[in-house]
Amino acid sequence: MIKIDERLKMLRKLMKSKNIQAYIVNTSDPHNSEYIAERYKVREWISGFTGSAGTVVITEKEALLWTDGRYFIQAENEIKDSEFQLYKIATPGYPTYTQWLRENLSQGDIIGFDGEIMSQEEFESLEKGVGSKEIEYLYDSDLVGEIWEDRPKKPSTKAFIHELKYTGKSTKEKLDLVREMMEKDEMDYYLISSLDDIAWLYNIRGRDVKNNPVNISYTLISKNSANLYIDKNKIDTNVNKFLKENGVSIFKYEDIIEGIKNIKDDSSLYLDKERTNRWIYGNIDSNINIKSGINYTTTLKGRKNKTEIENQKNAYIKDGVALVKFLYWLENNIDKEKITEISAAKKLKALREKGEDYVEDSFDTISAYGENAAMMHYSATEETDAELNNKGLYLVDSGAQYYDGTTDITRTVALGELTEEEIKDFTLVLKGVIKLSNARFLHGSTGHSLDVLARYHLWQEGIDYKSGTGHGIGFMLNVHEGPHRIATVVNDIILEEGMITSIEPGVYRTKMHGIRIENIVVVQKDIKTDSGQFMKFETLSFVPIDKSAIDKNMLSKEEIQWINSYHKEVYNKLECFLSNDERKWLERETLPI
Repeated sequence: MIKIDERLKMLRKLMKSKNIQAYIVNTSDPHNSEYIAERYKVREWISGFTGSAGTVVITEKEALLWTDGRYFIQAENEIKDSEFQLYKIATPGYPTYTQWLRENLSQGDIIGFDGEIMSQEEFESLEKGVGSKEIEYLYDSDLVGEIWEDRPKKPSTKAFIHELKYTGKSTKEKLDLVREMMEKDEMDYYLISSLDDIAWLYNIRGRDVKNNPVNISYTLISKNSANLYIDKNKIDTNVNKFLKENGVSIFKYEDIIEGIKNIKDDSSLYLDKERTNRWIYGNIDSNINIKSGINYTTTLKGRKNKTEIENQKNAYIKDGVALVKFLYWLENNIDKEKITEISAAKKLKALREKGEDYVEDSFDTISAYGENAAMMHYSATEETDAELNNKGLYLVDSGAQYYDGTTDITRTVALGELTEEEIKDFTLVLKGVIKLSNARFLHGSTGHSLDVLARYHLWQEGIDYKSGTGHGIGFMLNVHEGPHRIATVVNDIILEEGMITSIEPGVYRTKMHGIRIENIVVVQKDIKTDSGQFMKFETLSFVPIDKSAIDKNMLSKEEIQWINSYHKEVYNKLECFLSNDERKWLERETLPI
């Protein structure tokens, strides 16, 4: 295997031959997905950093990696044996990568990058960040691809239909909704590059990206046509018939550029610059009137219909059963057999697979014991695979794709004796979950305005976590879904009825422990008064919260009531799916405190 520094040497030789002074490698694919197929993990290949977010800048003498607070510890460990240096995003003393380029490049220098895996939005941000220097940009330079000899091929899995009994709306109905939005905005065409949006719109799914049931494709919609650009080998007779019956025409994946070039002059085209790559955008004729905004489909699918919500509720019952069986097994075997982070994750997966309509996990399970849990997105390897012992805290963040929904849940459990600090931190995190779960908020509120509720008790102790509090979740789609989120980052997306989001505050103490408690909730209407319509959250996740890690003295009467009420509901919903011993265990775990 070629070492990272050898790869850098090969890349720099290629850069020199093309007179490129700085080369950027970001984390994406041609569809600007968060989770990407193996073929597009170019940043990981060139840097050795395996996290899901980060940007690399390489010059003749520098190799730099930017990533966010979820990955600081992991990144430092993974790049320590290479010449890469870590630059911490949103941390005092560290410039952004565009600021660094502005300060370190000279007039007339050339920046290269692969335009297929950089969004138009990021490209415009790059231009603005670098500033007024006469910098040239080469966006057709996939230099890493030229030196990556054993690069994986493009995925080629078969597409399949997501049935109406799950989706609640037909493809025709969804196309009608999209065209209504196009007409309102006076748009002649609508280009979608994002895979989850295409899958939702056409009620088809695939297995092109691990954990994400999507098909690599583009689509171009007009008032009278809907063209799907996809590898035709992925479309069998049944799916072909289904799409044609719903007014969808199928073209080769590579024909998307021809489709764009066939748009008539002076037409109007809607797209999302954040989800459209620079290469595609650069091929749009200058005579086309482009309007950019959040994908119509993202707005539509962010609000789940009644059928989707009922299906999601069913998926979370199955998921709760799997987690209870897992936690019961863990408690009863921690002293009897060797259990490691990896073997525990495999056990949980085996239990989930028994659930009806299970397809695959919705992301790679984060199975983290002790100090490993301090890394928010830790992934156990053979080198780091810690053995679980009957002391300290164990964090497991996991989820699944079922035909009737996508799940995501985190529990942190005590495996034995805990320190006072571990108990205090656990209780503070739980108080944040309860405070936000109980929120009544006026319609028009955003996740940004509610985020402080989850952090309030932590902030009073001078503690914070460097991540968002909640993310949207797809319906048998991506586990992270927009447009809404709950975070300190300012956003203007109103929390509407039917939106599903996580609530997951945490405490992460380097080389000590990590604690996260995550439930999934759906936004519902609450009371209506002279002040307007108020909203609330309904909890969808049902898995016990470890009472042995709670300091009851830190809880208010209302918080104790919430825990007892929640645990009563957990038991009532799950007990009929368990064995006698598992049911007795759950009964004990859900007794009032």
